[in-house]
Amino acid sequence: MKTKLLLVEDDFDLGYVIKHYLEMSEMEVDWFQDPAQLNLEADQLNSYHLAILDINLPNEDGFTLSKRISKSTNSLPFLFLTAKAQSMDRILGLKLGAQDYIVKPCEPEELLLRIKLILNRKFRSKNEVITIGSYQFQPSLLELRHAEKTFQLTEKESELLLLLVQHNHSVLSRKEILEKVWGDNDYFLGRSLDVFMTRLRKYLSNDASIKLETIRGIGVRIEF
Repeated sequence: MKTKLLLVEDDFDLGYVIKHYLEMSEMEVDWFQDPAQLNLEADQLNSYHLAILDINLPNEDGFTLSKRISKSTNSLPFLFLTAKAQSMDRILGLKLGAQDYIVKPCEPEELLLRIKLILNRKFRSKNEVITIGSYQFQPSLLELRHAEKTFQLTEKESELLLLLVQHNHSVLSRKEILEKVWGDNDYFLGRSLDVFMTRLRKYLSNDASIKLETIRGIGVRIEF
């Protein structure tokens, strides 16, 4: 079965290029230029694997549209593809639950890679369990368990922890982490990374053998 995408983009030339490129990559794309044309019933939305939303749209902006989509179904991941490049817009988009926030212009090949990364996270096996010291980490369920206690992680906490454990004993630069988890290397997102690191240290504090450290001027490392 082909991956089915919902594209909401009012620019005809860009919409055509994106649709054509993704369909050449064996994906099925339903393209709408106006949110008013959309059927936002849950059954219809759940037929898609991912939604790609512009923000500057006729009749309704992409932020509002994403809220209506999430209200109809919480199982459809979405990303923003937009010319709005200000940090406050990016932060709002991520707070609304966007899996990624991509600023135009963006090469179709990069968009395709980001789509595949999101879908790989979505369809990761629910049976995958990673042992971190005396903890059990189940990324697909956003769960970190220690003894009888279960910590329910946010999606970004889970993605950050997964990225770190995949590079156990190796230093990851802040730039690499921000680009892979948040999609951009931005000052305000960098401050968010510090907050997330503090949270993960707290979650992992029951096992003294686990070291999660920030190496000033270099990056971050986990060792277990």
